[in-house]
Amino acid sequence: MNEPLAIKLRPKKVKDVIGQEHLIGKDKIITNIVNNKKLFSMIFYGKPGVGKTTLALAIINELGFKYRMLNAVINAKKDFDVVIEEAKMYGNIVLVVDEIHRLNKDKQDILLPYLENGVITLIGMTTSNPYHSINPAIRSRCQIFELKELTNEHVVLGIKRAIKSEFLPNIKIDKKSIDYIASLSNGDLRFAYNLLEMAYYSTSDFNINLDVLKNINSKPAFFHDKNEDGYYDVISAFQKSIRGSDVNASLYYLARLIEAGDLDIIFRRMSVIAYEDIGLANSSMGPKVDACINACNRLGLPEARIPLAATVIELALSPKSNSACMAIDDALNVVRSGNSGNVPDNIKTTSPDYLYPHNYKGSWVKQQYLPDKIKNIKFYVPKNNKYENMLKEVIDKIERNSK
Repeated sequence: MNEPLAIKLRPKKVKDVIGQEHLIGKDKIITNIVNNKKLFSMIFYGKPGVGKTTLALAIINELGFKYRMLNAVINAKKDFDVVIEEAKMYGNIVLVVDEIHRLNKDKQDILLPYLENGVITLIGMTTSNPYHSINPAIRSRCQIFELKELTNEHVVLGIKRAIKSEFLPNIKIDKKSIDYIASLSNGDLRFAYNLLEMAYYSTSDFNINLDVLKNINSKPAFFHDKNEDGYYDVISAFQKSIRGSDVNASLYYLARLIEAGDLDIIFRRMSVIAYEDIGLANSSMGPKVDACINACNRLGLPEARIPLAATVIELALSPKSNSACMAIDDALNVVRSGNSGNVPDNIKTTSPDYLYPHNYKGSWVKQQYLPDKIKNIKFYVPKNNKYENMLKEVIDKIERNSK
């Protein structure tokens, strides 16, 4: 069987799993569970290549329990039925389910009673945050553990183990090449193993150097699956870095999104940021973002990176104000309460009592616009910046003339 190197190298014991020191090691929770020969239903979540499946299988192997592996997407309901029947026959089976966040309602419904009575012990793996993506009924029956991203040192350790293994005979590789693989892997050990194995078989003498590696892959393994949380983490970090006025972080996450080739999400985020986070503190940014988007659509990548960078720098360093966002949210909350009152008679469609402001000095006249129940409410509260200070002067003048 042509198994990938990552599978061949999977450790058989928990103590040999790389990383996850918060869960394994002396007196850590997973180690103690295994030492006490007890297993509970669990969900492991974390980025690809951090060892979710590896840890699950190491636990099961060390305990010697019967198990079956299924995928929530690929395997049909009948496959889950077969496992349940086996579990009934043996008294218990550990069911390892990959992509458990995609488990549909039918599959969940048949599993729940057997999780409840202990016939099935579930170990689920997911790259999504289980608190957001997994059905609460499943979640409440499982202990949830986050697997942390592996460091470069962890990945280097894994590569060194692979080099010493029986699976890559006569391999020759220098330290620079090992470090290069680790730096490209971005904490994904499976990516590192795959690159190492391909490099090994792509040479005639099994001598791996930087030239060999760069000919195969020169791009890091960033997590950009649009269906998973990691992708949205990058988008979130992009907006929060701009909101926090960190220009260097803003450019870094912009580069991540450019490298993923997703201009649409960059455009949408920049447009939102211009109005939500910068707003009235620098009202010119909205049109500037639109101009940037038009330029990018004409240019395409790689040239589009230039107007994007210029605009993101200005967004990050611009003064910030969320006063417009806060104002409309407050107004919406009042409307949704259903108890804000009716339009005043004087501004109804055919009202003879309406005072036309243009007929008065300054195009302003004292009259009531808000319903009686909320006539004194204030939604807009100006922030302290140059433009909104000017708007505040207008508000103050109107209020003085209203008394």
